[in-house]
Amino acid sequence: MEEIERQRAPDAAAMSLSGMKPSAGTAVYPLHRCKTIHLVRHAQGVHNVEGEKDPSAYMSPTFFDAPITPLGWRQVDNLREHVKKCGLMEKIELVICSPLLRYSIPLTLLEHFRFLFPLSERVRVRQLTMQTAVGVFGGESYTGGVGAPPLMVENAGQSERLAISSLNCPPFLAVETCRERLHGGHLCDKRRSITEYQTLFPAIDFSLILNDEDVLWLPDVREAHKSVAARGMKFMDWLWTRKEKEIAIVTHSVLLQDTLRMYSKECHPTIRHEVVKRFANCELRPMVLVDRRMLWSGTPGLNYPGNIPDRCDLPSDVTDN
Repeated sequence: MEEIERQRAPDAAAMSLSGMKPSAGTAVYPLHRCKTIHLVRHAQGVHNVEGEKDPSAYMSPTFFDAPITPLGWRQVDNLREHVKKCGLMEKIELVICSPLLRYSIPLTLLEHFRFLFPLSERVRVRQLTMQTAVGVFGGESYTGGVGAPPLMVENAGQSERLAISSLNCPPFLAVETCRERLHGGHLCDKRRSITEYQTLFPAIDFSLILNDEDVLWLPDVREAHKSVAARGMKFMDWLWTRKEKEIAIVTHSVLLQDTLRMYSKECHPTIRHEVVKRFANCELRPMVLVDRRMLWSGTPGLNYPGNIPDRCDLPSDVTDN
């Protein structure tokens, strides 16, 4: 009887598998052709609060000098606590951020839009993405004399925050391709000079940005959503030039939505919603980026070729036959 039961066992296993139908919804990719990208939208600013009430607020000079809200800084602190608690802080190899100092208006631009507000109006610097990035993923409070420049100087952009150290944290890289949609009607989408940024964020690497002044923003041109998506996909392709496998990207809502829509067209509706739903301020959403077009030409680090036998090492099912 025991022998009969042993003979039946494989048949029972086969029967249990027979009800499992193959699905085209599952995919397998080599690990070395995958990266984990941790997407983060910047913390809340006053423009977010008022823009929810009235979209025209984004064009109002009232909010050009608006700082990150107190809630926004709590969002930064809470996200930092989360990434430390879950162990993500130790995994991140690179932090990429948009180089946007939003709501900073040079005098030449004030003159161009003098019909909106007087030239005497003082405008403070804002750094939504860079402040969020260094606040979440940077080192601890900076202490002078440590031999390394800070990620952010004290009170950068009148933030009333202490300086942030560049020690014991991943490198930070500013990339212009991942900046927000270029909207000529929104003065907040024009960035300041890289020279000014470097005084506020000494340890952020701005070397990939070729022009000191902003040559992309034009006062009378609104970037089409399809152009934003194409730019975002170009940025994703560029990530394959980087050796890092775990990358945090701190950027903007419209860029994220327009780009992610292009990558989720064939997904199940529930998964598509998980990918493209609007990002909340300071939301973290990890994604897996897969190279399906041989964009990466490196060597797999974890693969092992196995032992090479003297003769052809045939599978057992072949030798049995």
